[in-house]
Amino acid sequence: MKRFKAGVGIAIAFVLVLSAAGWAAPKFISIATGGTGGAYFPIGAGLADIINKHLTGYNASAEVTAASKVNCINVNDGKSDLALVLGDTLAYAYKGDKLGGFTKPLANLRVIANIYPNTIQIVARKESGVRTLFDLKGKKVSVGAPGSGTEINARQIFAAAGMTYKDFGRTDYLSFSESADQMKNRALDVTLISSGMPNPGIMDIATSQDIVIVPIEGDVLKRLHKEHPFFVASIVPKGTYKGQDKDVPSVTIPNFLIANAKMDEKTAYDITKAMFENLPRLVQAHAAAKDIRLDHAAIGSPIPLHPGAEKYYREKKVLK
Repeated sequence: MKRFKAGVGIAIAFVLVLSAAGWAAPKFISIATGGTGGAYFPIGAGLADIINKHLTGYNASAEVTAASKVNCINVNDGKSDLALVLGDTLAYAYKGDKLGGFTKPLANLRVIANIYPNTIQIVARKESGVRTLFDLKGKKVSVGAPGSGTEINARQIFAAAGMTYKDFGRTDYLSFSESADQMKNRALDVTLISSGMPNPGIMDIATSQDIVIVPIEGDVLKRLHKEHPFFVASIVPKGTYKGQDKDVPSVTIPNFLIANAKMDEKTAYDITKAMFENLPRLVQAHAAAKDIRLDHAAIGSPIPLHPGAEKYYREKKVLK
């Protein structure tokens, strides 16, 4: 009888241990980013580190992806929990706009935060002779990964200049890191990169050869803003890259951190709070994160905020 009772006790204890283990199982958070040569991946990895170190019960990791378009699709379909995306791509995705390559509205997307702006950086090898957008005719140009936010931006910018990909000698659809490698090997003349500054790939190119940052200005800038108001005039400040001795006119587009609408309110709140209470970690991951500001986080979104993020912003009185 004593043996029976002891056996029952052990069995109950075993069940309790299993129950406790199940209760303590971490909630996995996948963060879709971009290629390793841009700002998305290091910032996403920094956010994962913040979640893992400062929140109990979560296990977050950053994923290398083809960036904005794929990220919108994966978050909408529940394949990723969070993602970094360009604002224009996000707007196209939510509406199901064919201009962005979407065949139906992705209604399950919600914004966690407006984070930092992407600057369009058109980089030419100096020896290619390219100094203006119109000099790209007949050149070998990389326009970004297929269907990425960068590639969509490339089409918009070249259209404002009265150009199409047919005007180039060759058009390559490469990631940032692939473009950097091909520029260093002199297999490309020009690459267009939409990212935070400084971009690691461009820095890498500039260490091996002289580069030129091609300006976006004048009538091209006016037409671009008229057709696509989300483009905002900006500059690539002098000294951003080796050999760049003057400011170069360009344009920016806001980036957003997004989540699936079905993410529970507490999870979204916890992540939003942890991110803004630990911004130095993101700046450590990439300099572009220095532009992430709480007072800008809840503005400019082309789609609804997630209720969990909205709760945090109301608590911090940045949203009424």
